[in-house]
Amino acid sequence: MGNLSGSKHIHTEIKEALDRNDQDLARAKIQEYLDKEQNVPLNIAVTGESGSGKSTFVNAIRGIDNKDEKAAPTGCVETTMEVTPYLHPNYPNVIFWDLPGIGTNNYPAAEYLKKVEFKKFDFFIIISADRFKENDVKLAKEIQKMKKKFYFVRSKIDDNIRNEKISQREFNEERTLTQIRDNCIQGLQDQGLQSPQVFLVSSFHLTLYDFPLLVETLKKELPELKKEAFLLAMPNISVDMIKEKKKAFQAKVKYFATLSAAVAAVPVPGLSMAVDIALLVSVVTIYVFGFGLDIPSLKRMANYSGVPYEELKKVIKSTLIAVKVTPELLMRLLAQFSSLAVLLAAEEGTRFIPLLGIPAAVGLSFTFTYRSLNMILDMLADDAEKVFTRVHLNTTG
Repeated sequence: MGNLSGSKHIHTEIKEALDRNDQDLARAKIQEYLDKEQNVPLNIAVTGESGSGKSTFVNAIRGIDNKDEKAAPTGCVETTMEVTPYLHPNYPNVIFWDLPGIGTNNYPAAEYLKKVEFKKFDFFIIISADRFKENDVKLAKEIQKMKKKFYFVRSKIDDNIRNEKISQREFNEERTLTQIRDNCIQGLQDQGLQSPQVFLVSSFHLTLYDFPLLVETLKKELPELKKEAFLLAMPNISVDMIKEKKKAFQAKVKYFATLSAAVAAVPVPGLSMAVDIALLVSVVTIYVFGFGLDIPSLKRMANYSGVPYEELKKVIKSTLIAVKVTPELLMRLLAQFSSLAVLLAAEEGTRFIPLLGIPAAVGLSFTFTYRSLNMILDMLADDAEKVFTRVHLNTTG
């Protein structure tokens, strides 16, 4: 997590605070570093002609229902009159910008790029409910000149599939999807775009069609520092995505264990345990949010999927499902694992043994934090998979 010099710097700052027996400052430094890592900015622009489904897509990709109080307003006419930011409910550093439809009276095509300040966006998603028009192509070419990435999303695919089922005697969904995709690509190529990427999406069924492929493509093409911010902000659209989030979290467990061990080297009674728990609370909170297992996220999922909130809670094993992870909540969970409780007690008990006490405490602190985070990660990832399976069954069955 972070580069080597950054890790050494935070270790030094925390140790200096602990040497002065300033627990509050040590905790604040740990939280400051975690917040910095969690706040890599990511600005995603969603644009297209009026009525294309931009706002519904913005809501869906943030994992919220159109009726949610934080939702972008939707309608059959142009509802976005200004460039409007919508923050991710758990990751405010990830911002989805709902842009006014290109070619409207207030945003004519010739002035569009300047008026929306498009230089600040990391990439563009250009949405259309049918074929992509001249204004969409003009926008793409201007974005191309700025060497930025753009992706075409053909929205409301579920409507197309439903209509085709009614009108075709021998309906074949895969063939229909291929025809729609090929027609979009051909239309864009006819207007002078080379190798356009087109993704077929239903904002009401993100696990279907091309949305998983769109997410994977965006993640691969983002700069390294922004990939994780994007991954964690995405709704859990597959078991593979949940496993990928878990893998990203696991890659940093050793760093947190090392940070915990640095604290254990300071011989102040009760200090190591207090800072260990504060560190765990901060990191576990990130895990809970990343897997969408906090109560507000679960309630949004219930509203979006139609699965009652109480049903989602029933499939969850962890006791960390709360509005806020607290030291008390975490300690109750850790108490369920006798091996962890023994490690924590042993760490505090060995620290004041002459000569050998501090090195032993450092090793125990590292082991306690390392095992705790891995065990909690296993539990939360398993719960996230159970929630996904329950929701997926409801939306596809």
